[in-house]
Order: sequence, then structure tokens, then C-alpha cells
Amino acid sequence: MQANVFTGVLMPVALGIIMLGLGLSLTLEDFKRVIVYPRAVIVGLVCQMLLLPVVCALVAHAFNLPPELAVGLMLLSASPGGATANLFSHLARGDVALNITLTAVNSALTLFTLPLIINLSMTHFLGEGRAVPMQFAKVVQVFVIVLGPVCVGMFVRSRRAELAQKLDRPIRLLSVLFLLAVIGGAVYQERENALGYFAQVGPAALAFNVASMLVGYCVPLLIRLPRKQAVAIGMEIGIHNGMLAMAIALSPTLLANPTMAIPPAIYSLVMYFTAAAFGFFVSRGHAEAKDLPEVSSPTPEKVS
Repeated sequence: MQANVFTGVLMPVALGIIMLGLGLSLTLEDFKRVIVYPRAVIVGLVCQMLLLPVVCALVAHAFNLPPELAVGLMLLSASPGGATANLFSHLARGDVALNITLTAVNSALTLFTLPLIINLSMTHFLGEGRAVPMQFAKVVQVFVIVLGPVCVGMFVRSRRAELAQKLDRPIRLLSVLFLLAVIGGAVYQERENALGYFAQVGPAALAFNVASMLVGYCVPLLIRLPRKQAVAIGMEIGIHNGMLAMAIALSPTLLANPTMAIPPAIYSLVMYFTAAAFGFFVSRGHAEAKDLPEVSSPTPEKVS
């Protein structure tokens, strides 16, 4: 009964509040800004959509994760960033406008990428015939879970900007509280194996988190994007929406597998510490290079 209340009531409400908060921070201009940052957005999407799932699969194999835990980790690679990535990017002197744009675009693309990565990872780690057929009804449910509250939040902001600003802080606080509650609930459901799972998944989650940030930071620098944009992309693909991954794993009509929710729960705790360390590192690098105006300048790319 408690599990039913948790998955049937708490999860949808918690995720709805978190995605509503994301919507309250977005405007149509955030999507239009793709035209201003074409190279940076493309690089961020390539890192998120193509490189990250490959890195995640390699980490899962390197740490020899059991199949269900490996799929749970793969869910993270398909989950977009969020407001937390924007905050850490701001503190690390990243390009927050680019963060917001990437979050907006990634959230929209999740409707298509999540079912694809879920099925590919389940087929790969669990074997043929274990993939979840994504019927139209399930695709609609993913849309409702991910984009429904976001669209509501964007609508409120477009019509009542002052109300959106007033709601921002309490929504963020509720999001943190619900995130802690969901992590606690996921661990409680698997309490008999919680310590064993943490020992198994903790190192893999940490390795994937660090690898995500390094990919997101180093790839843009290699193709000569400004440091501010590299910081933004590193934060965006290193700080995942663990709530979304847990919701997909626990939803009775999607995966309904509490074990798969453990990696996102552990990752959601680890990423704050690594993001803070990463932010400190890149901020120091920024301070040491402050005499280079072309690196620290926030000037956007020219529209091609």
C-alpha cells in the first residue's frame, strides 16, 4: 500500500512540481536563442545525445554493474539538465543563457530520446525481448510527465511574469524537498539491499558524473568554443534530472522497477559535490586567464 501511494501519488506530484519550476524559468526566447548560439547548442546536443549514452554504457561495463542497475544509470544519460545546472553554471561563471537554452531544447527532445535510449539499453543489458514497447499511450505519458508541467510554467510566465517570479523560490524549495523524499522513498523500497546497491553503484555514479562533466567541458574547448560556453555545457550534461529518471523507473505504467531508480537516486546526491568541485576548478582557471579577453568575453556567436 505504501509503495502504491509512493509511486502513484508522490512521484507524479513531485515530478510535476519540479518540471513546473523549470517551466517558470523558461520563455520562448530561450528556444529562439538557438539561432544566436548555433555551434554551442549543436555541440551541447551532440555531447548529450550521442557521446553521453556511449560513455555511460562504457562506465556500466567497466564497473560490471548488474543489468537492472546498468539500465538505471543509462536513464540518467537520457535525462536533461535543469535549474540546478543553471545555478551551478552561474556560480562557475558559465554562460547561463546557453544553459537555459540547452535545458529547453533537451527537455523537448527528451520526448523522443528517452524511449529510444530506454529500449536500446534494456535490449543491450537485459537481452532481447526485454525492451518496453512504447505504445502511443506511453509516449503520451512521457510527454505529460516531461513537457506538460513545463508548458504550464511557460504559459504562466508569459501571462503573469510577476506571479512566476513569486512562485520561483517556493517551487524550488518544494522541488528540493520532494527530491529528498523521492530519494528516501526509493532507498526505502530497496532498503534490504540499499547498502549493497550503494557500494555497487556509488563508484560508477561518481565515475559517470565526472566523465559527463569532462566531456561537456573538454569537447567544446577542443573545438575552440569560449570557456564560458564550455563551462555551461559541462554543467548542463553533468547535472542530470535524476527525478525524471526515477519517475520513469518507478512509474507503474512504464518500467515499474525500483532497482532501476537506485542509480539516479545515488547520482542525485553525488552530483552536487562533484559539481561544486568542478565549478571551483573552472572558476580558478577563469581567474587565472582573466587577462585573455577573448576567453572570458560573453559575446555570443555570430549568426551564420
